[in-house]
Amino acid sequence: MSASGIRTIGVVGLGAMGSGIAQLAVEAGFDTVGREVSDELGEAARGRIAHFLQRKVDKERMTDDEREAALGRLSLTTDLAAFDGCDLVIEAIVEELEPKRALFAELERLVRPDAILATNTSALSVTEIAAATSTPERVVGMHFFNPAPLMPLVEIVRAELSSDEAVEAAYGVGEKLGKRPIRCHDTPGFVVNRVLIPLLNDCLRVLDEARVTPEDLDTAMTAGAGWPMGPCTLVDLVGIDVHVHASEALYEKLREPRMAPPPRIVAMRNAGLLGRKSGRGFYTYE
Repeated sequence: MSASGIRTIGVVGLGAMGSGIAQLAVEAGFDTVGREVSDELGEAARGRIAHFLQRKVDKERMTDDEREAALGRLSLTTDLAAFDGCDLVIEAIVEELEPKRALFAELERLVRPDAILATNTSALSVTEIAAATSTPERVVGMHFFNPAPLMPLVEIVRAELSSDEAVEAAYGVGEKLGKRPIRCHDTPGFVVNRVLIPLLNDCLRVLDEARVTPEDLDTAMTAGAGWPMGPCTLVDLVGIDVHVHASEALYEKLREPRMAPPPRIVAMRNAGLLGRKSGRGFYTYE
């Protein structure tokens, strides 16, 4: 299956990442099947997508007709069997290995033999996910960044047995979605998180070591290092729970001390201080 042959995309899981990927797909002209575990969650995702498309209309970056056409390309389901006509299925469920492996084993039974299966995992092994199938050559990683409609990058991850065709098709779809895809092999953290997570952890440890405030640490890294966003603001945006989970996953694989999440943010996670999503993290949000 080449990128030119991909016309229908399935997205499993319509949370923040999955709904963003589905939005990209319908905007790019793909017929898109989105699956959630309940009709209510599916309709909530449709509402989020409709809201963000309306904002584009309001900013005159899209017409009303284009918005309606995009929403018309989205169909919702709670049944994985609805992916039987998809050319590419992108998984965006909970960031845990065993649920992903179980899902891929089930998808393999239901989709066409030439359909490509992709995982949006940010820290887990694509090779281990692919190993749950008997056709690992058609499994790749497509790691989008949050928020998917706005962040330009998608990492196209080659697992140990991914075929050249599957990798190139996923790369081509990334381009059609308006992204700047890069190719990489399946290593812990891929490219961005392998570099960024230990760097962010170093920044957060400095909070205690230098006894600096979050505001001053963010100022130091934006005004002194040229970062577009300070580390405390960034971790609040990503989600402190998400950052801790990714750090723990990379530490488990690499056993490098810099990968381990600092105790301060583990304690924040345990207290429910998750950043923007909870209203409090390093900063307080309305």
